[in-house]
Amino acid sequence: MDPRVLEAMIPYLSDQFGNAASVHHSFGRNAKEAVENSRKILANKINARPKEIVFTSGATESINLAIRGICEKSTEKGHIITQATEHKAVLDTCDAMVKKGWSITVLPVDMDGRVDPSHVKDAIRNDTVLVAIMHANNEIGTIQPMAEIGEICHGNGVLFLVDASQTFGKLDIDVNALHIDLLAATAHKIYGPKGIGLLYVNGKNPKVKMTSQITGGGHEYGLRSGTLPVHQVVGFGKAIEIARKDIESENERLRKWTGMMLSKFEKIGGKLNGHPEKRLAHNLNVRFEGIESKAIINSVSKKIAISAGSACTTQIVEPSHVLLALGLAEDETHSSIRIGCGRFNTDEEIT
Repeated sequence: MDPRVLEAMIPYLSDQFGNAASVHHSFGRNAKEAVENSRKILANKINARPKEIVFTSGATESINLAIRGICEKSTEKGHIITQATEHKAVLDTCDAMVKKGWSITVLPVDMDGRVDPSHVKDAIRNDTVLVAIMHANNEIGTIQPMAEIGEICHGNGVLFLVDASQTFGKLDIDVNALHIDLLAATAHKIYGPKGIGLLYVNGKNPKVKMTSQITGGGHEYGLRSGTLPVHQVVGFGKAIEIARKDIESENERLRKWTGMMLSKFEKIGGKLNGHPEKRLAHNLNVRFEGIESKAIINSVSKKIAISAGSACTTQIVEPSHVLLALGLAEDETHSSIRIGCGRFNTDEEIT
């Protein structure tokens, strides 16, 4: 977490500990003012209105609220479109909707991880309710063609859900220009606290209607009940404020680092996973054929933290669904590592 974020949060963990829902006294009103100030800052970042921002515990909850909430509000079982490299928060929630009678189309991606907007258009049916496409991938950094997909969804009267966990505060996002109806983001990806996220819910043209998933008081415009963690909300607002100021210089520095590393790796046989240009500045996913990624990770784990392109559960290593979707063989997925550069890295560390 950015020290400036922590500094902004500390008062709301100590003497300013009011409940933002208790507006009958000054302590509660002060807390509510702090919450609404952050809501305004966050909304402004994506050209939304403050009342269109719903606070959650993170992007996973936001995605669940969006997908489950839309489905439960619908009077009939319909159709959802997503794509193969989505985060499991989307894919697993879509699978859960299949068990409830919904139909899901999972679109393929090309070898760079991009979905073809024409495939989205062709997949839309009369009963299509929602299209869920992430802005940029968490494993390979590939950025999707948001404007084209948003235009297609808008033109066909289909809601557009975007997982912006990797791009909120790192890329410019205008929910109106991109025709985004629902957008999920989380604070810890931009040096804020863990445990706080948001869901943008379009309030007009069209006004999105959905069923709340956590009830008990009607907080957050009736969409997400529960006492707000004011310190985390304040931290989220501060994190995006910092990101907004430094976005260009930070991306330039990160792009220089990942470009330099890729150049070095390619000289010894490394190959890029993901799009060579339409990619996040801080993300680098590369494979070294014939070398197990876990061997590379173990050899440097005392000094730096990098990860494999696969998920390890109960000691069973499964190939990354993202890398498999690119057309990589299973052994190639196990030879891939993901490197994430950040605000507090140095030239020396990258070298």
